[in-house]
Amino acid sequence: MDLQSANAWRLCVAPMMDWTDRHCRYFHRLLSPHARLYTEMVTSAALVRGQRGHLLEHHAGEHPVALQLGGADPVELAAAARFGEQAGYDEINLNVGCPSDRVQSGRFGACLMREPGLVADCVRAMREAVAVPVTVKCRIGVDDQDEDADLCEFAKCMSEAGVRVLIVHARKAWLQGLSPKENRNVPPLNYPRVYRLKREIPGLTVVINGGIDGAAAADEHLRHVDGVMLGRLAYHDPYALAGIDAALFGGSPPARETVLRRLAPYAESQCARGVRLASITRHILGLYHGQPGGKAFRRTLSECARSAGAGWGAVEAALRDLGAACVGKAA
Repeated sequence: MDLQSANAWRLCVAPMMDWTDRHCRYFHRLLSPHARLYTEMVTSAALVRGQRGHLLEHHAGEHPVALQLGGADPVELAAAARFGEQAGYDEINLNVGCPSDRVQSGRFGACLMREPGLVADCVRAMREAVAVPVTVKCRIGVDDQDEDADLCEFAKCMSEAGVRVLIVHARKAWLQGLSPKENRNVPPLNYPRVYRLKREIPGLTVVINGGIDGAAAADEHLRHVDGVMLGRLAYHDPYALAGIDAALFGGSPPARETVLRRLAPYAESQCARGVRLASITRHILGLYHGQPGGKAFRRTLSECARSAGAGWGAVEAALRDLGAACVGKAA
């Protein structure tokens, strides 16, 4: 797959704080061979002044994978982008959509939608520093911004700065009055606005994010925009990611147990390095979401993986309880 063609963004998994760490991304890659994966947001300051090796660690099997940065200093962001490219990331994405208080206090995230000129300066600096694509993830607006005029101005400013891919969460961010959690649900989704943006700037690759709940919805969005980005669906019901990948790119999704068997060598190697099994298995708890025995699988895995020194046997125990629950229901 050409990692810089518009089709490379046809299916993406959103950057999600505390969720899309390297273990989660490795698991998602086993489910979806085509999805473009994104890291949790990493601040440019943390990369420039912190432990880069830990913050940038990822597995070769994750590719294509993008590093999402948060920041508002062009020089600092350029340096952070350079570190990301050197670490092997396929894309550098700038966060202009996160509404958390911590992000606002640092003058980055969604509040930057009010400063398109500054964002453009950041993008230009990053693009001059790296050869990989520099992309932007934003909202359709913040607070009392006009969802039409202000979003269009922002997108045109990004395009003029050299951005070729804009990922748009189809909700406003209300920085005053709503918590970060409420900002994921309360502001209404406005998909038609994102569709219009694609028509207004046809040369821009537009990826839509927010509330996409399955293959049918993804297919409908792709009639209007270039790509879809899954968020909570991919995390809480990860097998849905496999189904959407197969629907969009062809083929059949791998069986759930096949995915687990493919995960085993990775998990065992990580545990041998001192990683706690629960740090990996917390991402697979929803693999049997909605399936007979799924609750038994989740319960057993949650309990066993937390034990000191837990190994892959905890997953095998969860599979046994899954099978037993299915037999019991059949009886």
